[in-house]
Amino acid sequence: MKTTKITFWISTSLIFLFMGVMPALTGHTEMAKEGTRHLGYPQYFGMALNIFKIIGSLALIIPQVPKVLKEWAYAGFVFDIIFATISLWAVDGFNAMLLVPVLVMAVLLVSYFSFHKLQSSKS
Repeated sequence: MKTTKITFWISTSLIFLFMGVMPALTGHTEMAKEGTRHLGYPQYFGMALNIFKIIGSLALIIPQVPKVLKEWAYAGFVFDIIFATISLWAVDGFNAMLLVPVLVMAVLLVSYFSFHKLQSSKS
């Protein structure tokens, strides 16, 4: 149980930092805007995505958020990561940059499964 809690909090904290804090701090920079443009998306899409990432990461990290909202946040992040991978692959081809979303997905899945393991132990 203690190991599961530690695993959950470490993985969820990493997701919070990568999907919440980083977009909040860097989402308005020219480099972030260029990344969105490079993939062929309009600027407003990148801004909206950053807002949803911040909200979703807060939903995961705040313990009082209801389980159903956490499930929606996890689902949203899975879709985001899948489509980020597809976008990167379609625009830049198969290269090392594809490892980034794959690694983030791995951390997200660790967070998700440890969250459910904790929830089932509460029942």
